[in-house]
Amino acid sequence: QVQLVESGGGLVQPGESLRLSCAASELIFTFDVMGWYRQAPGKQRELVATIRSDGTLTYVDSVKGRFTISRDNAKNTVSLQIHSLKPEDTAVYYCYARRVLPAVQYWGQGTQVTVSS
Repeated sequence: QVQLVESGGGLVQPGESLRLSCAASELIFTFDVMGWYRQAPGKQRELVATIRSDGTLTYVDSVKGRFTISRDNAKNTVSLQIHSLKPEDTAVYYCYARRVLPAVQYWGQGTQVTVSS
């Protein structure tokens, strides 16, 4: 069973930065897509950013210019660099990984990010 373990969350003030990391128990280049979702209190889980096996990056509009997703095959990690944090970025951030054939998806347990002054 694939395990995804997130780290790097915490309590920060508006305008500060964080770097979230996701460590995978299997080689990340074997996944077709990896990415980050987030879920704020009382809201549905939202896709934040993805990185495909060919390197294609996608971001939800609300984070473009502030969030950067990247991967390190040598460390077997996917990271999410977050700048200029806003209170509305407060959420649990989940790492996920997906394979197309066979179709399977994996989730981490999540890491809490709280932005508050």
